[in-house]
Amino acid sequence: MPRTRTDRREPALSVRVDVNSGWTPEPTLPKPTGRPRLPAHDPFYDPPSGFATLPEGTLLRSREVELAFLGVIRQQITAWQLLYRTSDLNGVAEAGITTVLLPSGVEPGDDRPLLAYQCAIDAVADSAFPSYALRRGAWAPGAVPQLELLVIASALDRGWVVSIADHEGQNGYFGAAREPGYRVLDGIRAALGFGPLGLRDDTPVGVWGYSGGGMASSWVVEMAPDYAPELDIVGAALGAPVGDPGQTFIRLNGTFHAGLPALVVAGLRHIYPGLDKVIEQHVDNDGLRKLDLIEKLGTVAAIVRFARDDFDDYTDIPLADLLATPEVLEVFEDIRLGERTPTCPLFVVQPIHDQIIHIEDVDGQVNRYVDGGAHVTYRRDRCSEHLSLMVLAAPTVLDWLSDRFAGRALPDAGTKTVLSMALNPSAIRGFVALARAAGKVVLGRKLGRNSEPTTIRERVRARNARRLSA
Repeated sequence: MPRTRTDRREPALSVRVDVNSGWTPEPTLPKPTGRPRLPAHDPFYDPPSGFATLPEGTLLRSREVELAFLGVIRQQITAWQLLYRTSDLNGVAEAGITTVLLPSGVEPGDDRPLLAYQCAIDAVADSAFPSYALRRGAWAPGAVPQLELLVIASALDRGWVVSIADHEGQNGYFGAAREPGYRVLDGIRAALGFGPLGLRDDTPVGVWGYSGGGMASSWVVEMAPDYAPELDIVGAALGAPVGDPGQTFIRLNGTFHAGLPALVVAGLRHIYPGLDKVIEQHVDNDGLRKLDLIEKLGTVAAIVRFARDDFDDYTDIPLADLLATPEVLEVFEDIRLGERTPTCPLFVVQPIHDQIIHIEDVDGQVNRYVDGGAHVTYRRDRCSEHLSLMVLAAPTVLDWLSDRFAGRALPDAGTKTVLSMALNPSAIRGFVALARAAGKVVLGRKLGRNSEPTTIRERVRARNARRLSA
């Protein structure tokens, strides 16, 4: 019998064991054969009995997997999936999964950095999870992670190890607070302890994501100082990171992109009892059927299916009154970003004329970080819109992350409005490298020719040089 989404959680236990608990992960499984199963039907995702007593980030099991662009074009990327112990929004133990990548033919170790890349999953359906959508044979039409492989390829081409967590969890709670950070951080812990990657406890870690992935990446760096202070997170690039999901809901409702806030509501109603109560009381049967349906759709299908849909048409009180209820205001407050200050340097990019995420919301998130003492380099782009900036900013982001891995001096903090990030002096060279890596994905060629295996050694030398000069 297929599993339902409500039977995956194991109650949290009050007993915590030491990291030297004697737990031994299950042996790494070989590549599965045949078409991959959806996560809800794949026993690999089921944690072993008693896993909740283990420390966060404990590796439970692993397997080799084969990746393919759009599920069809086989990739020459060595990949594993790691199942590990993590926590949900309320600290309840659950199993998380991350897909870790190494360019084919590249030796593990060799002082390689780790990039935690957060995809814009932006869906509740498990067909959109990276652990499924990136695999060969996956049927995931409209799943954004499949296209993001074209950008991830540039990190692999530099020889970096990449970890791609299912940051929404096994139930796909898009928009939830805090728990995306827990899942990604525990995925990093699991990756650092996974022998075939050859990483070390002090491996420098970079964080990157755009849009829904930028929102998840924001939770990663906000949670890291208290949840995973031992990780050496050297920098985070946050692209169009939403800032205030509650205000985004209000602005997008009734627009072409109305399916996006509907996806958030569909997910959040399962973890915020007050929100679910308000929905049950004030949303009619058509609206409830809409929320049930949208949980089964990928991102693109949800946007197309519910374009210009207005929640006001499904409520028995004006939507403004519903949004003003204490239960809804509590959710909006909980999911707002910027209330906790990251300790790593940040590079934030945002289009001024973004049709999905308002510039004021990201300005607010950045201002809250700066007020808390964070080092933020913020670029506001005049000529881009939401989708184009992800590509146009990628070369600058990759170079910024490379500098963080190498321990080079930080650029000045502050906010600057630019005509276009494509006009960055190094952007032309970066676009050539980006196109070359994307072309390798489309053609199924090897990545890793532009490997940077000495970045950690450079970082140590640069840090020592700064100490001597001081």
